[in-house]
Amino acid sequence: MPSGSERPTGRGLITNIYIRQKRKMSFRKVNIVILVLAVALFLLVLHHNFLGLSSLLRNEVSDSGIVGPQPVDFIPNAPQRVVDGREEEIPVVIAASEDRLGGAIAAINSIQHNTRSNVIFYIVTLNGTADHLRSWLSSGNLKSIRYKIVNFDTKLLEGKVKEDPDQGESIKPLTFARFYLPILVPRAKKAIYMDDDVIVQGDILALYNTPLKPGHAAAFSEDCDSTSAKVVIRGAGNQYNYIGYLDYKKERIRKLSMKASTCSFNPGVFVANLTEWRRQNITSQLEKWMKLNVEEGLYSRTLAGSITTPPLLIVFYQQHSTIDPMWNVRHLGSSAGKRYSPQFVKAAKLLHWNGHFKPWGRTASYTDVWEKWYIPDPTGKFSLIRRHVEISHTK
Repeated sequence: MPSGSERPTGRGLITNIYIRQKRKMSFRKVNIVILVLAVALFLLVLHHNFLGLSSLLRNEVSDSGIVGPQPVDFIPNAPQRVVDGREEEIPVVIAASEDRLGGAIAAINSIQHNTRSNVIFYIVTLNGTADHLRSWLSSGNLKSIRYKIVNFDTKLLEGKVKEDPDQGESIKPLTFARFYLPILVPRAKKAIYMDDDVIVQGDILALYNTPLKPGHAAAFSEDCDSTSAKVVIRGAGNQYNYIGYLDYKKERIRKLSMKASTCSFNPGVFVANLTEWRRQNITSQLEKWMKLNVEEGLYSRTLAGSITTPPLLIVFYQQHSTIDPMWNVRHLGSSAGKRYSPQFVKAAKLLHWNGHFKPWGRTASYTDVWEKWYIPDPTGKFSLIRRHVEISHTK
């Protein structure tokens, strides 16, 4: 019999080594199983928490440091409408500043109630306005609309806007939102942009279906059309031509060889082919002319309209389609708007109160037409200014 100090034979040694290796492998398998179970449990808890957070915040963006417009809110569960047996989604972009929020609400309400189409509103605003807007949209007749609230990052305008006391609109960031449509509506091939001082009386589907010529990224209403030609705006430069918006004394403008008498167009309502917009880098082209204006002062000193118009006129010179003029019956925000007959106003597909006098103020024309689409602010922050209010305060 071998003594206790004797080493195991070769076969015994191999057996012991095999057993030890098998034990190690078993421990490893157990550890791997435990690790996999732990990871699975962690992912399950994470997924559960994420669903709860999503339900609470909808699609609220957590990274506010990203430069560019950011989606804040999305209401996807509203009833979707069907057109001609199929879904038709129409993106409508509207900028909504705090001091003009009632205008955006009235515009949205008029669009929604005059169409059977599946419209989704992209409402562009600044951080401080989102909560106020959300509470307004959740009240009354607006509960059924589909919308996204998009925060506009003002960093996009750094070095591109010249703050001129004679052109107060230049310091209002949201007026430039229309330049960034592909960012605001990233998945759409086509979209409608409109200002907040409009009322839509026709079916928005007809405007959306405006045909655009090959190579054209947008369709505007020209200022020389039969509708606009009925009115004359005094003291605003040449309202209808390029020379009313651009300084033709500047060499850079002259080198473009654009005729000063070319008919201008109104950028307050337009249809955009976003596929073509992206292909031509329209946003980059617009930013280029914004920067050059800051450096060289290329816009007319007697600017006939919005400060967003000059770069659009340059980029889209003889390269845009046209919309039906009845889809942008404008100048209701000036004294000239009072020249329209009630029958003509009733027949218009879209009414536009561009000018100094807005329909939520006391001196605009046809405020009664606008007011029937206005929904009072449930928070009481926004209120209409009317003559009877002024009279009561003077007593």
